[in-house]
Amino acid sequence: MEINESYSAFLDVWHMAMWYLFIAAMAVGGIVLVAYWLRYATATNLKTKHDIAGESEIKTYLNVNYILAVGIFFLVNTTYAETIILSPIWLFVRIFIGMCIGTLHAYIAFLIFKYYYPGPLEKKLKKLRYTPRVNPNTGNQMKLLSEEEEDAYLDEGMQAEEDAFSVDYDVWIDEETGETHIEKYKGHLSAFECDRCGFQTLKINKETIIKQPTEFEDGQIEKEYKCSYCGRIKRKTQNLATKVDKDASDGKLISDPLGHDNRVDTVKIEIHSTKGENKIFEFQNVDQAKHFLEEFDLKKLGDQEM
Repeated sequence: MEINESYSAFLDVWHMAMWYLFIAAMAVGGIVLVAYWLRYATATNLKTKHDIAGESEIKTYLNVNYILAVGIFFLVNTTYAETIILSPIWLFVRIFIGMCIGTLHAYIAFLIFKYYYPGPLEKKLKKLRYTPRVNPNTGNQMKLLSEEEEDAYLDEGMQAEEDAFSVDYDVWIDEETGETHIEKYKGHLSAFECDRCGFQTLKINKETIIKQPTEFEDGQIEKEYKCSYCGRIKRKTQNLATKVDKDASDGKLISDPLGHDNRVDTVKIEIHSTKGENKIFEFQNVDQAKHFLEEFDLKKLGDQEM
């Protein structure tokens, strides 16, 4: 009987702790969510809203759902007190069930925000990016220039970044005053910032295996990066832990032989990887899409280390 009283006292403390932890988890999740909404709502312009949503929205919603999953675990461990008091075995059963429900919620949230939500978010980002800007000085609605028209307002470094598909610039112009506003967006392909000229035009030029890996020892590969603007050459050596077939295909896509056609409004290219991932790239004309295909390299697309 003394054991039952001790167990009962333990359950009282346990249930109280679970309630407090559940409330704390909900409070933390709510603070994280409200903080993001306030940050987004108080952004001064559409470009800032675009950057905040693109960089933080999915990450924030995922983190909130992970916190909610932990809160669900705490909440489950406050239920069925009459049954739990009968035997410590039921306590462990309830803990296990709480872990399962919490994990299931976290997994479903991961699937939603990993595979479904990027679609609606992309539509939201497009709306933020292409909503006509208003000149704060005159109140006039500004016009978005085409890829061909905007080159006159971009310097050589900016044009080089666009040619490398690492950065995409939008140029808005007030047609009455001639005042322009340039916005910078992440491009289709990854490139690094050149430590000489400062533009994001440093991309992998070639890779050379300088030491073949063996069953007992790692190999080494030298990666050569070249800036397409200033010509800067940078080399980096990395360990190669797996054997590499030197005769493997470089994975380049063959460009479509279509020429420029003014009747084309938008060109979409959808690329599916063997890992089940897919990416969609959009271009304003066929020439730009052809140039992208010439630059695109499956082996180098995912190389983000530097």
